[in-house]
Amino acid sequence: MNNEFRICDKCKATNIKSLVQKLKLIDPDANIIIGCQNLCGIGRNKSFVIFNHIPIITENEDELIKEITKKVQQKKIS
Repeated sequence: MNNEFRICDKCKATNIKSLVQKLKLIDPDANIIIGCQNLCGIGRNKSFVIFNHIPIITENEDELIKEITKKVQQKKIS
């Protein structure tokens, strides 16, 4: 089963264009779903992605990419 990334195109803390490009590099086969994720309060100040139904929340996009990379690698190992 492919990984799934859910990202919000309304939240201000994340640059959606660069994030989508980076997610495709991390996991080219993943499903990327773009739309409101109902995490508006968090998305105002922090970057987040919902990875396989689990929210990953960080202070900025660089930290977010590091955390996502770790999670994807962990999933490949298990």
